[in-house]
Amino acid sequence: MTTLKNDRFLRALLRQPVDTTPVWMMRQAGRYLPEYRATREQAGDFLSLCKNAELACEVTLQPLRRYELDAAILFSDILTIPDALGLGLYFETGEGPKFQKVVRTEQDIAQLPKLNASSDLDYVMRAVSTIRSALGGAVPLIGFSGSPWTLATYMIEGGSSRDFRYSKEMLFAKPELLHALLDHLADSVTDYLNAQIDAGAQAVQIFDSWGGALAHQDYVDFSLQYMQKIIKGLTKEKDGQRIPVIVFTKGGGLWIPEMLESGADALGLDWTTPLAQARSQVAGRVALQGNLDPATLYGTPKAIEAAVKRMIDQAYANGEKTGYVANLGHGITQWVDPAMPKVFVDTVHEYSQKYL
Repeated sequence: MTTLKNDRFLRALLRQPVDTTPVWMMRQAGRYLPEYRATREQAGDFLSLCKNAELACEVTLQPLRRYELDAAILFSDILTIPDALGLGLYFETGEGPKFQKVVRTEQDIAQLPKLNASSDLDYVMRAVSTIRSALGGAVPLIGFSGSPWTLATYMIEGGSSRDFRYSKEMLFAKPELLHALLDHLADSVTDYLNAQIDAGAQAVQIFDSWGGALAHQDYVDFSLQYMQKIIKGLTKEKDGQRIPVIVFTKGGGLWIPEMLESGADALGLDWTTPLAQARSQVAGRVALQGNLDPATLYGTPKAIEAAVKRMIDQAYANGEKTGYVANLGHGITQWVDPAMPKVFVDTVHEYSQKYL
């Protein structure tokens, strides 16, 4: 077992002392990097890139060569599970992900196979083990999945959606069907994340990208309770090390009290949630992660530095000295100048030391 050279990310998630605030970026491997675009072109297309362990490893490592990041995150996609369940994932240029089949009836749900992630998504596990080996203990590796509700919306709508017409129709007209689908997906996600942990992931994040589209009680009933079920079923320790779990609900800042009961070690926040207020609400019970507006990185170095300092000031306003991971409030966008994330990362490391 390789000893981690830099474990401050894991330490912060477990609210242990750190020397400086750890930082990583959602979608840190992506289209804003010219080297990523070149590797994707080499692969042929996005899915081929995901399914090639060596190339997935290469793009995972690319941002770590540019920036002093404190964690690597598996390069993959949240829609690998629906694809493995037989829905036929494909990507239309300029339109995002789509599925050849949708899930809208009782029969559709009954016909979904039971996922065996180790075999059905073996290419993901090969990528995890390849990346973990290539990292050589430099920083921890994060595995991830979409939340059951988020995955369900893509499966029901057949792709991305702005109004979730069919998903919400099922929720209100046939809630028992939606619960059956979500239960199936919770089992699938649990198996998927445990397989990633077995392959070498040292922390995992559940991306509840569309949880914020739900009304209050619906969020609790149709999203949060299924993430809670997943967390209960996850491997808690591997090779003598705790495996922290992060839950990130975009638009979920109003549900912090409810999310505190999820069993997660950390909650991710988007940029709409005041960080100092969130720290006060969780009162040291869980770590927090976030929450710089990704669009900040369109700004000048001076503007980025000022925004990052405000975020750090809020993170430590209540006197806590750990339990915080700096990140963007959502994924970095393709239009960011690759020079700007360095300003973000370096400012986090340098400025936060005054509090620690």
